Amino acid sequence: MSKKRILITGASGCVGHYISELLIQANEYELFLLVRNPEKLKIDTTTSNHTTIIQGDMQLIGELSDLLKTIDIAVLTATAWGGDITFDVNVTKTLQLMNLLDPERCQQVIYFSTASVLDSNNQPLKEAGEIGTDYIRSKYQCLQDKSKSAIASKITTVFPTLVIGGDNNKPYSPVTTGITEVTKYANLIKFLKADGSFHFIHAKDIATVIKHLIDHPPQTGESRQIVLGQTQLTANQAIEELCHYLGKKISFRIPLSTSLANFIIVVFRIQMAAWDRFCMNYRHFTYHPITNPTSFKLPNHCATMTDVLRLSGVKPDTTLNS
Repeated sequence: MSKKRILITGASGCVGHYISELLIQANEYELFLLVRNPEKLKIDTTTSNHTTIIQGDMQLIGELSDLLKTIDIAVLTATAWGGDITFDVNVTKTLQLMNLLDPERCQQVIYFSTASVLDSNNQPLKEAGEIGTDYIRSKYQCLQDKSKSAIASKITTVFPTLVIGGDNNKPYSPVTTGITEVTKYANLIKFLKADGSFHFIHAKDIATVIKHLIDHPPQTGESRQIVLGQTQLTANQAIEELCHYLGKKISFRIPLSTSLANFIIVVFRIQMAAWDRFCMNYRHFTYHPITNPTSFKLPNHCATMTDVLRLSGVKPDTTLNS
């Protein structure tokens, strides 16, 4: 029995690294890893004789048309985070890639969007398409336009929430990089009480879910829109777990209301884009239903805020009680 031929775009990114590594270790597939710069791919690909690294660019995806016609499963993690190429890569070239796949041969496309384009009922959030950053608006547009693709019925769209991840041989996600900075202000944060909630998901847990979807694609009647995240966490719970992890005692807390936040913005002349202000007022970026490895009776790698801090390299300090 021949191995499934799987294309992974954006393999050198944080999520792409974890997915590629897990599939290489499984040694059950013939993999094609699309990267702009092979030197950025830090995982060991030599353990498999069925892994091919393709140096290429999403903006030139048409050059891979012959290969794309032979692909059984496409995992599309490649994205442009901003700049002039954002809509070209995230919309035009992503749709072109989908259309170059053979709808008769290709079994599934796993397309990476972002949970930021959805409301709490996992429906498109109109503000994301109207005032979002270029990245978010491009993801919103692709979400609308992909339904016109000839392979639309085989597209499984995943919407990661806040992505954690990175280690010595994988790039860190922007959120993980920011966590270390946030802990520097723990002595201030411990006095704040905020109304808000969110989900997070570690890239290793994303990889676990993606492998499951590759092996068990959604069947007729099952949803092909999957929001990836752990159980909802409130901002106050996150602060409490952070302080406990760092050994910092919370004596009292000041509610950080919207009016107080707006006062601080005015006093310090903080520049806020329309999307930033919307997020500040929206506050609860939560979704239902939510999916993580436990949804498929698989083990979670990072399920709690304590796990996030530990895996992000934050050192616990039980000696501080200031």
